[in-house]
Amino acid sequence: MAGQMKPLIRQTKETRVEVALKPGGRGRASVETGIGFLDHMLGTWALYAGVDLSLRCDGDLHVDAHHTAEDSALALGEALDVSLGSREGIARFGWAYAPLEEALARAALDLARRPFYAGAFPVLPPMLGTLPGEMVPHVLRSFAFAGRFTLHADVLRSENGHHAVEAAFKSMGLAFAMALAPKGRGARSAKGVL
Repeated sequence: MAGQMKPLIRQTKETRVEVALKPGGRGRASVETGIGFLDHMLGTWALYAGVDLSLRCDGDLHVDAHHTAEDSALALGEALDVSLGSREGIARFGWAYAPLEEALARAALDLARRPFYAGAFPVLPPMLGTLPGEMVPHVLRSFAFAGRFTLHADVLRSENGHHAVEAAFKSMGLAFAMALAPKGRGARSAKGVL
C-alpha cells in the first residue's frame, strides 16, 4: 500500500496520527492505534468498504483512550474527505444491514458534504477491550463530521457488546462500498454539485 496513498498527518499535543486511504482498493488495512478493539473495527470497516487503509496513532494512552480514538477518527475522516475530492462519479448513497449472530445493525449514508451523525446503540459494556464503550458513538460522529458525510448507524438488536459494535462497523463498510461505487460522470445531485 505504501506507494499508492499519500499520508495525511494530524498532530496535536495529545496524539500524532498518520493515515492514508484509497477508496476503490481491495480492503487491505494496517491499523495501529494501541487500542486493539479500535484497530479491529477500523480494519473491519476498510475490508467491507473496499478501502485500502493505513493508520497509525501514537497517543497519550497513559491518560486514557479518548484522545487516541477521537483523533484517529478525525484523521480518518479528513483523509476520506481529501481522497473523495469533488465527489463526482460515485453513487453517493449507500445502505446496508449486517447480522453478527444475534446482533443486527443497519447503516445508511450520504457522501455529499453534509456532516451529520445519528445512531442508536444498546447499552454497551463499560469497556470493549481497552476502548470505553461510550467512545463508539463518539468515534462514528467524529468520523462523519471530519469526513463531511451523513451517517445513520443503528444496532437493531444484540445481546453482546462486541457483536453489536462489529455488526455496526460491518454495515457501515458495506454501505460505503455501495456509496463509493462508480456511477458515470458528474455529481449525483439535483443541484449539480455535492
